[in-house]
Order: sequence, then structure tokens, then C-alpha cells
Amino acid sequence: MTVVTGDKDLLQLVGKNITVYDTLKEKIFEPKDVEERFGVGPDRVVEIMGLMGDSSDNIPGVPGIGEKTAQALIKEFGSIENLLSRAETIKKPKLRQSLIEHAELARLSRELARLHADVPISIDYDSLAVKTPDNAALLALLRELEFPSLLKYVTQEPEQARTYRTVLEEREFEELVTLLSRSGEFSFDTETTSLDPLQAELVGMSFAVSSHEAYYVPLCHICPGAPKQLSVDHALARLKPVFTDPAVKKVGQNMKYDLLVLGRYGVKVRGIHFDPMIASYLLNPGRPSHGLDALALEFLNCKITTYADVAGTGKKQIRFDQVDVEAATRYSGEDADIALRLKQVLEPRLKDQNLERLFREIEMPLLEVLVDMERTGIKVDAGFLEAMSRRLETDTARITAKIYELAGTEFNINSPKQLADILFVKLQLTPTKKTKTGFSTNVDVLEDLARFHPLPAEILQYRTLTKLKSTYIDALPAMIDPSSGRVHTSFNQTVTATGRLSSSDPNLQNIPIRTDIGRQIRQAFIAEKGASLLSADYSQIELRVLAHLSADPGLVRTFLEDEDIHTRTASEVLGLPLEEITTEMRRKAKAVNFGIIYGISAFGLAQDIGVSNSEAKRYIDSYFARYPKVRTFLDDTIQSAKMQGYVTTLFGRRRFIPELSSSSAPVRNFGERMAVNTPIQGTAADMIKIAMIRISERLVREDLRSRMILQVHDELVFEVPDSEIEPMKRLVKEEMEGVVKLLVPVKVEMATGKNWDEAH
Repeated sequence: MTVVTGDKDLLQLVGKNITVYDTLKEKIFEPKDVEERFGVGPDRVVEIMGLMGDSSDNIPGVPGIGEKTAQALIKEFGSIENLLSRAETIKKPKLRQSLIEHAELARLSRELARLHADVPISIDYDSLAVKTPDNAALLALLRELEFPSLLKYVTQEPEQARTYRTVLEEREFEELVTLLSRSGEFSFDTETTSLDPLQAELVGMSFAVSSHEAYYVPLCHICPGAPKQLSVDHALARLKPVFTDPAVKKVGQNMKYDLLVLGRYGVKVRGIHFDPMIASYLLNPGRPSHGLDALALEFLNCKITTYADVAGTGKKQIRFDQVDVEAATRYSGEDADIALRLKQVLEPRLKDQNLERLFREIEMPLLEVLVDMERTGIKVDAGFLEAMSRRLETDTARITAKIYELAGTEFNINSPKQLADILFVKLQLTPTKKTKTGFSTNVDVLEDLARFHPLPAEILQYRTLTKLKSTYIDALPAMIDPSSGRVHTSFNQTVTATGRLSSSDPNLQNIPIRTDIGRQIRQAFIAEKGASLLSADYSQIELRVLAHLSADPGLVRTFLEDEDIHTRTASEVLGLPLEEITTEMRRKAKAVNFGIIYGISAFGLAQDIGVSNSEAKRYIDSYFARYPKVRTFLDDTIQSAKMQGYVTTLFGRRRFIPELSSSSAPVRNFGERMAVNTPIQGTAADMIKIAMIRISERLVREDLRSRMILQVHDELVFEVPDSEIEPMKRLVKEEMEGVVKLLVPVKVEMATGKNWDEAH
């Protein structure tokens, strides 16, 4: 018998009638090969495994013993039992002590590694023969277990014949325009020359009115043998009435991109109805991908053509205008067809899970708001950043010299390995966390070590400066659009599991708020001449949401009486009058208030505020004693999440939390923190989205020239003509504070300035 495996554990089975074939090494293991590999025969492999352990199988082994040491010990002593009985004779003190202290761990590890060949199993060998799989059952199982990457390997059911037509002649095009205008609903997709919608040139468009049918209109293909095509101007002029007709529903995957592209050509699409990517996100925000190919596999059992299939990859990749028209028709037509078919599958699921209102009233209207924000962008002072970059070069050089002085030698500061050698070998600091490649030098470790030596603090400062310099200060000027003179970030609607928006290219949500350098970077974001920036920030919105969801009388009363929540919490927890609360006491209470939202542990709070674990536990216990309904709300939320498998926001947004059913305690604890935080943070995210939609509608309705340009967590930023500042303050305050009626007042803090830092 031959066992085919690359798992070294199975080498203990090798014997007279059994060999192991390792396909990775292309090697067959007989007893002599096992002895050559381990220095002992197959019967004693389990003894070595017991000493060295195996992290991939959670076999601990004996601390400090690796494979070579284990081999030498078993070769000398024959077995773990014999070794342990003579452990006192081991000459190396650390090894001797480890064997004595961890004797039971060695025995347990050996048993965990041992393969039992005497288990009674009845095998019908005929049932093991390869046969045609039950595809329906297999597909159902893969979907249930959420193995989307395996779906493409399952034999697909026969696809209904598809018809994708290339539209080249004027007559055919006019027939298509008529069909679209009378359809009541169609899906569409644009093909372009760039992933950046504000730089992309239109190459072609595809449309689908019925399942398994689509039309592709090539416009600018320049591939060899390309046929004569309709002009972009003519095609868009004829399609514009259809695109702008709100009575005709529009469907499209990642439609924001297409709307931005068409907007560059003066076409504002109306009747935006369904985006499968957003629907998928609402149905399961934790899904690994909401891309068209992943959704087609999961919901339609269909493997679609990818961009790489038609345009290639890497250095050989071509632009879409160089793709053969016939291949482009198959690819683009399929995209439009699949988007329409996904709409037919996903729309009923939204209704079944009570997500249709969230989809129709928040996410789809928000898509149009984000299009306007991305197109508008924000003005950046490139000269200011260039001067700042030069100053930072001087600062970084000074810090580098200081680091070398403290280390007593020069080294590569960006090398974790070299830094670890300096910290833990040369300076003899105590390491606190280990990784697969050595001792960790991450932020948490350096912050901890900074209490004992000045070098880690300098390293942290160096990292902060160099990261911000490369990410923002040096990068932003290159990202300014030459045609607008502004930076256009992308707002991502389907990324975070809580419902918050994220931003990318550049990520403007990660600029530090409280540090001096972060404020300096914000000074580079400026208003146009004759205008100012208006920042509107929800005040302590997550704590207000917690007060509403928990209905805790004490917490609600604090907000109703407009008291400082952190001072009040410090007073309640410490049992002191408000006037005796110091700044430090308030700081600790603030950490407790926000820590509760994130399910913080006593250990975590102790680390945050620099007290003992017992003192941190006393803070938390005192908090819940003063606000008992908060404790009840958190406990009930966790229990409900365990029963349902998900949590919801005030507006019905769902987040599935499979971690709650994990057998691992740390994973379950993480799931509980997510269960506690998501309804609070997610509700706040929904509130600001609704405010964005309503403010956008009023800007149009009241014919104001002010523009919403940024959303960063709980903050909205507007560029406002100086003549509109007061009306805009009133408008924004009304809409943000009136978005929903809570048990406590919703408050917005506002400020204006010529740059973002002044306005914040």
C-alpha cells in the first residue's frame, strides 16, 4: 500500500507493506528513507514529534526543542519515557530544566502525534472508487460552507445559449436605442481605457434587456482589423435621452464607475435602480468578494470571462481599445447580461431579509451622492506640501542621528530583524511578542518598551514621519488632476463590515487628527478663492447611539442635560463631585466610555490608561454598576447574535458574526466585541449616510453652489462660497441633527476655515 501525502506525521506508518509517496518532493519513503530523514526508524518518528511538536497541528512539543535536538535525543535515549527517566543526566542546563518541567507536555504531544492503526473501520473499497460527483449537492455544500474559491472547479450545469450581438450599423443601433427606451429596465456596462473613471476614455458600451442576450456597441477599438464603428459623440447623443429618462430603470455592477465615466461626456444617468455589488454587500458584508465573477459563481453557477482573459496580464496586458471587437462583445455583453440576471436573483433576497428599504432609501441614493463628491474632489496646495516635505527631511535626518546615537551603531531602521537585534540583543530589552520570523517590533511592542528606554519612542516617531511623508506629503501632489487642480478620492461603499464608508487613492480617512503633523497635512487641503471649508462633525455620536439603544436612564439623562459625558462618567465611577474631576480622571473615563463600545477587557483598558488590571476591572465594574442597562444591552446583543448569527443596526443593516460559534476562545471573544460594536458604529454610519443624501437633495432643491466634498467617519466637509456660509450652517445642522429621533439629542459641531485644519 502507498500513502500519498506530504505530511511528515504519516511517516510513522511506513513499514513492510506500506510506503509513503511525497508528491511535493517526488520521493517514495521506505523504512531506510525514514531513518535517513529522522535518524531513527518509522516506529520512533512519533517520539521525535512528541519532543519537537507541530504548530500546524497544534501539537505543543517541549519548549526549546527543535527537530535537530529531538532527533539527537531520541537517537541517544530511544524513547521519550527513557529520556524523561534520565533527564537529570542531560548536560545542558536549559534543556535539562525544560524536560523536567514539561515532562507531561512531552507525553501529551506524543499521544497527539501518534496515529492509531488499530481503529476498527469497515471499508467498502468499491465505494472509494472515483465517480461522477453529485454537482447539485456539492454546489449547495460549498455555498453553505462559504468556499467561493472552490465553486469554479465544480462542473457547471449546461448554460442556456447566449446571444451577444455587436452593433456596428446605424440601423441596428437605432433599433437598440428604441428597444432600450421601451424596455422599462436594462443593464449596461462601459468599457474604457483606464481604471480611473475620471481619466478613462470610452471604448464601448454593452446593454442587456433580457437574460442571456446582450448588445455591444464598439466605439473606439483600434485593434488590427477593427471594423468601422459609430462615433462616441453620435452614440451618446442618441443614448442620452434614454440614460436621462428616470422612468427607465438602470442596472449595473459597480455602477458608480460607469456614472463617473458617462458624466465626463455630459451624460447624467437617472433612474438608477439596482447594483448587484451593493445588494451582495447588504446581504452579507463579510463575503470575501462582491465582484461580478464571484457573484456569478455563487448565485448563477456561472464562470464568466475575466478582463485578463481578453486583455492579458502583466507587461503583456493591452488596453481595452486594443482588444478584438468580437472578444470585447463576448466579454462586455456577458457583464451586462450577468448583472441583469444577478438583479433577478438578489432582489427577492433583499425583500426576504428585510433589507430592501436600506437598499432603496440609503445605499442606492448614496451612490449618486458619492459620484458627485468624487467628481468634485478637493483642492490641495502642492507648494505647501513640497515645503513641508523638505522640512520633514531635516526632521527625519535629526531623528535618524538620534536613533544611531541611542543604539550605539548605525543600522537599517526599516529592517525589523536589525531593529530586533538592537533592541533585544544589544540593549538587552525584554521582548514581549514573538512572530514566525523572530521577535516583534510592532507599534504595541515599541510603545511598551518606550517605558524602559528612549530608543523605541524615537523609532515610533521616525516611522510616523516617514509613513506620512510617503503616503501623503510626497504622494498627494502627484495625485492632483491636472484638468481640475484637485485630488479626487474614491469612496468605497462595499468594504467595511459595519456599513461605514472608506476612501482610497488617496485614503483621506487615515490622516491623524490629534498630532501636529496630521494637522499640518490637513492645512494643505484648501478652499477655492472666495470660498471656505465647512466641517460638520457629529458630537460623540456613538455614545449617543449607545444611550438610545440601551435606554439607560443615567446615560440618557447625561445627554438630555447636556453634560460632559466623560466628566459625568468619571464622577459616577469614582463617586466624586463633578467639580473635583481632574483632567486625568476625565481622560480615563473617556477611555472607559469608548472602550465599552468596543467590548474592551480589563487588560485592554489597563494598557490604554496605564493602570493595573485590577484597577481597570474596578473602573469597568463601577461603570456597569452606574449604567446597568448598558450591561443588559450588551449581554442581550451578544446572546441574540449567538442565536441569530448576526446583529443589526437601528436601520436593519446586518452583519454576520460566525466567530461567535468558534471553538477558539480568543476568536469567540473577538466575535463578541464585533457583536457589541457593530449595532452602535453601524447605526452611526447609517445616520451620516442619510444626512448626506438629504443635504445633497437640498443643495439641488435650493440651488446652492456649496458642494459636499469629503466624508470621514462622523465628519462631513463642504466647500462653501463665502456668501453661503450661514445658510449652509443652518441647512447642515438641520439635516444632520434631524436625521432620526433618538432618546437623546443628536448634536453637530461645526467650524469654517480656509483650510481643513482651520475648519476642523
